[in-house]
This record gives sequence, structure tokens and C-alpha cells, in this order.
Amino acid sequence: MIKRILLATDGSPVVERIILYAGHLARLEQAEVIVLHAYQPLASYSSYTGYDQLVDQHRSVAQALVDEVVNELREDGVTARGELRNGHPAEAIINAAADHDIDLIVIGTRGSSNLSDILGSVSAQVLRFARCPVLEIP
Repeated sequence: MIKRILLATDGSPVVERIILYAGHLARLEQAEVIVLHAYQPLASYSSYTGYDQLVDQHRSVAQALVDEVVNELREDGVTARGELRNGHPAEAIINAAADHDIDLIVIGTRGSSNLSDILGSVSAQVLRFARCPVLEIP
């Protein structure tokens, strides 16, 4: 039985397909969906004036992205909440899955037509190191 689904999003167009799959599974299983976006502000600019505003703006855009997905899921009758994590995306996804006792991670792939390139580095790392099942959506 699936109680908690982690939907990892980077804001790419594949998120619409991820929402469909995660939402459908959540409704079938009466599961909660946690929408996660991991972001990493560019530290190379940290010594410049305005860096704090850049980080704040980055976080604001990331929050809007998560809120949009959460609202779409809720409109479809799914219990959903959002979370932002600062850090490397694969690491953030794996840690969030452990922290929230996630039963299934739903994540997108690059969607390349070349099979050797189909998994992005983040999705490949999540698939390799996650301690729960991972559903990858092209």
C-alpha cells in the first residue's frame, strides 16, 4: 500500500505527465503527495552585491513552481503539500524520501530518444540510491 508519494519536479515540461501519474496513483491508494523542488543558488556569485536578492528571487520562483503543482493536485482531489530544499537535487530527493517515510518517488527523465541518454544524472542517482521504489516518467 502506498501512503506517501514524493513528486520531484524541476519545472520542466515533463512535470505535467508526472502530475498525471502521481495524482492517479494517489487517488487510487488514497495517498498523500509531497511535491519537492530542490534548488541550488549559484555560490560563484556570492561575493557580489545583490546576491542575497538573487537567492531570494530564486527561492520565490521555486516556491511558485511547487505551489502550482500542489494546487493542480488539490484541484484533482489529491491531498498534497509542497517542500523546497536547498542542495543538490538527487541528494535532496533521497533525503526527503527518507525524512518523510516515502513509499514511492515519481520523477521525470530527460525524455531523450537515445536510450543511453534517457536518464538524467539526477534521476539516475535517485534510482540507484533511493530506498524505496522509483517511478521514472519520460
